[in-house]
Amino acid sequence: MRIDVLGVGFDNVTMAEAVAEGQRLLNTEGVHYVATPNPEIIELCREDPEALSVVNGAALVLPDGIGVIKGAAMLGTPLKEKTPGIEFAERLVGKLAEEGKSLYLLGAKPGVAEEAGTRLAARYPGLRIAGTHDGYFKEDAPVVEGIRRSGADCVFVCLGAPKQELWMAKNGEATGARLLCGLGGSLDVFAGRVERAPEFWSRHGLEWFYRLCKEPRRLGRMMKLPLFLVHVRTERRRRK
Repeated sequence: MRIDVLGVGFDNVTMAEAVAEGQRLLNTEGVHYVATPNPEIIELCREDPEALSVVNGAALVLPDGIGVIKGAAMLGTPLKEKTPGIEFAERLVGKLAEEGKSLYLLGAKPGVAEEAGTRLAARYPGLRIAGTHDGYFKEDAPVVEGIRRSGADCVFVCLGAPKQELWMAKNGEATGARLLCGLGGSLDVFAGRVERAPEFWSRHGLEWFYRLCKEPRRLGRMMKLPLFLVHVRTERRRRK
């Protein structure tokens, strides 16, 4: 049973359990996709029924960030722990490498996916990079066909929300991959273009503030967090 946070249903799992489930899905017939909503995406889903539908349609929905964890606790339905998409992806890559499976990287600016693939392959011996493509494409069909021909087992789809979730729901089956993961800006991190917050900031739930200090232009997006908390408080009163 999923934990409802303002309409988005989250799987109540630890990081270890999330990775184990991702690994299981990789070895299960059919196509599956993973969504990693944060408060900003939850707010988007409140305004966009189609986005809400595709996020909730994911085989695995993981809370990306401390805001979702605090929101769930305020609603009286706590989640076990935050499971940031970038950390889930890193651990899943390790499992792909162990099993000799292949990964396709889709998204970011031209050149970033290639850099990310090179660095991941060096870091995880045994990982096979099936192919890459930037996120600046106008037609889905050539990209989908490229992934299908690559024979990728897993695809990291980094197009930003809700574009990546809509893309996975629409095209996942045609790619031939078993598992697709919507991971926002993760390719920039894997490529070394963007640094994650130091452990202290992350451990204390301040990764968002660290990123804001590094990228002040994110202020408009960060304002979704207080709005999210206002909506959580309203929902808490409604549930009483």
